[in-house]
Amino acid sequence: MHVLVIGANGTTGKMVVEKLANSEQHLVKAMVRKTEQAPDMEKLGARPIIADLEKEFDYVMEDVNAVIFAAGSGPHTGPDKTTSVDEEGAKKAIDYAQQKGIELFIMLSAVGADNPSVAEGRGSMEHYLKAKHAADEHLLNSGLNYTIVRPGSLSDDPAKGRITAAHKLESTEGTITREDVATILVEALLFNNLHNKTFEVLNGEHKIEEALSSI
Repeated sequence: MHVLVIGANGTTGKMVVEKLANSEQHLVKAMVRKTEQAPDMEKLGARPIIADLEKEFDYVMEDVNAVIFAAGSGPHTGPDKTTSVDEEGAKKAIDYAQQKGIELFIMLSAVGADNPSVAEGRGSMEHYLKAKHAADEHLLNSGLNYTIVRPGSLSDDPAKGRITAAHKLESTEGTITREDVATILVEALLFNNLHNKTFEVLNGEHKIEEALSSI
């Protein structure tokens, strides 16, 4: 499969690129914003393409079957940047994918994106979840084949390889490693049962493949 990773230079995005490139099933195109980031993508085994989510970037969808959207404005940017990247950038990517006939769009979202009011009064987190909610809804209504992955709080710990996943978890207290999230995003390309589904995920008891196959 020819896969475009949007947000390839982010912490989770780089892990996604590396896992895709190391598999024998996928060819990887890595979207990065700066020319100087391209050599890192080449070292990981991907073909870099320079584009900016805050501008026009429909050309990145050429010769692509699937998209993994792993971009994010980061925790230290203001609400304007969050809206521009996490909401408007994602919406543009979805529209371009629809125009180009992309077969599958995998969205990295967040627990709470279905109901941003859970973060009411928490400033940047509330704004972030509202942006994610708007992007997710746009994807749901796009007509594209989609998978929306909503992890809980991310950690930089080593991968645990075990998760708990469901459309709606009983409790979202806990964390999940970025590397496990990257694995889930890559595995979602191959699990047809995840098409047109949204699920929450934390580190837990089940092997990743087992958990994904039972959603």
